[in-house]
Order: sequence, then C-alpha cells, then structure tokens
Amino acid sequence: MRIPKKNVAFCLSLFSPKFPAPFSSRILRFSTGFPAKIRPIHTAGFNQSNSHYSKDDSAGTILGDKASQSHLMANSNGVEGLHVWSSPEGGCKIDIGKQIFCNRSLNMKNILAVGFDMDYTLAQYKPETFESLAYEGTIRKLVYDLGYPPELLEWTFDPKYMVRGLVLDKKRGNILKMDRHKYVKVAYHGFRELSKEDKVGTYGNTLIRDSFDEPDYALIDTLFSLAEAYLFAQLVDYKDNNPGKVPEGADYSHMYKDVRAAVDLCHRDGTLKQMVAKDPKRYINEDTSIVPMFKMLRASGRSTFLVTNSLWDYTNIVMNFLCASHTLDGSLSCNFDWLQYFDVVVTGSAKPGFFHEENRANIFEVEPESGMLLNTDNGTPMPLVGSTSPEVLLKGLNKSCRVFQGGNVAHLHKLLSIESSSQVLYVGDHIYGDILRSKKVLGWRTMLVVPELEREVKLLWELRDMRKQLRLLRDERDLVEDQIHHLKWSLKFESFRDDEKQKMISALGELESQRDQARLAHQQAQRECHQKFHKIWGQLMKTGYQNSRFAHQVERFACLYTSQVSNLSLYSPDKYYRPSEDFMPHEFHILPL
Repeated sequence: MRIPKKNVAFCLSLFSPKFPAPFSSRILRFSTGFPAKIRPIHTAGFNQSNSHYSKDDSAGTILGDKASQSHLMANSNGVEGLHVWSSPEGGCKIDIGKQIFCNRSLNMKNILAVGFDMDYTLAQYKPETFESLAYEGTIRKLVYDLGYPPELLEWTFDPKYMVRGLVLDKKRGNILKMDRHKYVKVAYHGFRELSKEDKVGTYGNTLIRDSFDEPDYALIDTLFSLAEAYLFAQLVDYKDNNPGKVPEGADYSHMYKDVRAAVDLCHRDGTLKQMVAKDPKRYINEDTSIVPMFKMLRASGRSTFLVTNSLWDYTNIVMNFLCASHTLDGSLSCNFDWLQYFDVVVTGSAKPGFFHEENRANIFEVEPESGMLLNTDNGTPMPLVGSTSPEVLLKGLNKSCRVFQGGNVAHLHKLLSIESSSQVLYVGDHIYGDILRSKKVLGWRTMLVVPELEREVKLLWELRDMRKQLRLLRDERDLVEDQIHHLKWSLKFESFRDDEKQKMISALGELESQRDQARLAHQQAQRECHQKFHKIWGQLMKTGYQNSRFAHQVERFACLYTSQVSNLSLYSPDKYYRPSEDFMPHEFHILPL
C-alpha cells in the first residue's frame, strides 16, 4: 500500500503557523465528517420514554441523553410539587428524576393486574438508619455467635461507600465493578485499590472468560446487600493487618460465609423487624403518593396485588405506615384499612421460588386479626373439621381482599383470573428475586425501582458540559493517534529526501507529545467526572464509556425502570410506554437533525 505524499504534507501542515484554526476545533470535522455542533452525545445508555434529541444552544450540541430537556427545564423554571395524573393539576411535565424510563414497549391498556413487592419497593428504607441497624446486628452476631473478636463492636458503617451492581470475589477478598461485557474496570482489595497491573493480571489474562457468578462470587444487587459488602471489605482489611485475630481457618471466602450466616441470624430471630415495628418512621421513608397511586390504578379497573417475602405481622405494620392510618392524636393506628387497595396479598412468598409453577408449596389463607393460617384447596377455602360450612368467616373485614401465605404463581393467577402472563405488570427492586424470574420464567411485564436513579439522572444533566468536553478530548486523542500511525506508516514504506524525512520525524515527535497531553487531559477529566457520581465507583449505570453490568441487567430484564414506585401515579394508567430509537455506534455519525 502506497501513501500519497500529499497526505504526508497535510499531516505536516497541522503544525504549520499558517494553519488557520486551533487543532482541537477541527477534530470532529476530520473524524466524523460533521461539524462539532451536530455530533450527538450519548449519555444515559438507555431507551427512555417521552424523549428526543434537542439542541442545547448554550452548549452548541445535540444532546443524546434520551431524556427530554424540556422535562428537566420544567423543574428549573420553578414548577414545584408533583400531582397525581388523575387530579385536576395532573398531566404536567414530569421532573427527570421522577420519570419512568422504557426499555421495551408496554401498553398499559393490555395490563389487567399490577403487582408490587413491599420491602425496598413500596417501603423505601433509610440507609442511614435501617442499613446501619442491619450492620450493627450483623456485627453482634459475628462477635457473640461466631467467635469474632469484640473489637469489631467498635466499627462503624458508611452507608454511602458501596453501590449496587458490584461483585465480591470471595476467594481473593476483592470488590469489583465491571462493564456489560464483564471486564473488570474498578477493583479494590478490601479498601485498597488494585493497580492496573494487578487488576489485569488477576482478571484479564485468562484464556476462558470468568462468569463472575456463584459460588466464587457474590452479586451486590440489592440495597440490603450494601451493609454486608461494606463489612466484608472491613474484614478483609482486618485479616490482612491482624492475621492471628480472626477465627482459625477463616480465609476470605469463609469470612464472607460467616457474614451471610450472621445476616440470616438477624432475620431469623426478628432483630431487625422488631426495631422497625417499634418506630417505622425512623427507618422507612414516607411517600404520600402511594395511596393515590393505588386508588387510581383500581379506579382504572385493574386488579392490584402484593407479593412479599415478609410474613403477615410485619407486612401489616409496614403497610399501615405507608398507607398512613393515624389516630386522632397523630399516632399510628394498626388496622386493616390498607387491604382495600388490593385484591390479593401474598406474604411469606419465598421469592424467587414463588415464580416457578412446579414449586409445590402449600398456600394458606391468613386470618388477619389473629394471624392464624387456614388450610385451602389451592386457594379455595376449606371447611374446618366439624364444620358444615365451606366458608371461612373473617370477622369485620372487607372480603374484597384475601390474604395468603406461601403458594406459587399458579395460585396467584387463579385467584386473579389471569389468562395470560403478559397481562401482569410486576414492580420490584431486586433484579434476580423480583425482575429476572418474573420476566424470564413467566413473561410478566416488569418495572424495576432504582432509588439511586433520581440523583444520577439529575447529575447527568448538571454535568452535560463536562461530559461534552470529555467526548471532545476523546476524539482529539483518537485523531492524534491516527495521525501518528499515518506518519509511522509513511516513514516505514515510503522513500523521502533526508530533509523531508527529518521534518516528518520532528512532526512525529510533536504529535506524540500532543497525544500524551491529550491522554493526560482526558484521563484527568474522566476521573473528575467519575468522582462527581461516586468517589470510588463512579456512575451507577456506566463503567467508563460502557454500560455497567448493573445497567446491562436493567436493560435486559426490566421493561420499565424508575426511581420510586409512586412515579406510576404521575402517568395515565392507560399510557403506552414506548422506548426511544436504539442506535448502533455507526448510526451516531449520521443521525438526522
């Protein structure tokens, strides 16, 4: 292949004093064929409903946030408060942090039943109190039940350190963040960051790609897992610095197993739930939009149901708090009024096993006042021995809602008269326990609740100029590298006079210096942007320029996703959710204006 000398001259002209414009200002014209002002910036990494590309005059860029700029601006222009869609004030533009984002088209007119998980979906727990409570309970179990040293009782918990989507390497004591292709991009051993060489040597030099799944790895995919991940990191550091103080034979994997055992002990003895029951307001966020959401869904003719792993006594306390049953003196009143918002409540469901029809778990009807379990024939009331009546009398209750414990999804479909699984929308917070199983096994439509999303999308908007600059720096770096390759190729395969060759070598040195400066500037800007989202792990939905592993799971398994369950109340119950158009990388260069 011969390189025309005029191309070499062009490369040299880049560094001529006569060159008419700053080098960086021409980058995008050379690299894409389009001026910088019409190059879209892809940011959020997802398809979102009610979105379009809109021109930002101040930045001179078409924003590819897939989140409508008008929605963001509505909030900044002083529109205060959010109103239920069915109210006279409803139907207004929705703040970006409250929007529902769409991965797969979903026409709500086809949905006959809407179901909810309770913990971390309807009930959003406060990390600074609830997760700290879980952490402290786990520490006590480690010390008093599993033989760990008492000095652990002095440890404290930082609820902001860990994030969802991380992976724990049990054998090595490492905490990992990876992209959608399972390449490890951020890695810590305990609280010590691994060098690039250690990271690549451990996770990047194998002939067979690691699946990063159980039993050697643990997935941090729920908010409740953040405390145990933080405690695991503390134990890793503690073992490294005090090898003789941990129980004999306790390697990293064994310590993780002990943490999980301690968490299970806290659940089994009711430590956590007893504390929450005493003062729900201390541990659970109040959401005044939940009841209007239930009312609107039921008024639209849809069935509603609750499926939770919590047992009846705790479920009743939490749902009373969420539905705000108060006495005249303002104290919480524990009654059964909240049942009017549901057709069926299933407690003790043992998800994700509940979603398998072959799971032959018995289903019992719960007598709410006493909590007594009554036998049923696949959900149909059975007469008590010695009774001639087949009906079970539940005193003083609105029988439009029935409460059960156990069972499986086939029982639920029968109770709700569901003929097709695609007629059900289920809202949960757990990728594996709620969303993956219900979507993959059943074909239910799914909505994932991601509370962290509200802050993340607002930061994406606030940092739009910084992210635009990152894109420009990356393109500048790419172009300089391409020019270096071009000159090296010419020097290798072309014949030049000595003076021409010397000029090219000199230009090559300048280009390499330019490349190093561009690389350094890009890395510094990328690190600064990364730390704006989280000082350690960066953006929840991104790892570098790739979607994160967590984002990939959301995209695969959640039809819809949003920051709070009550955001459903801001949309029509008959809304047709549509994703915005997907783009392959090559299409970003030729997007229509």
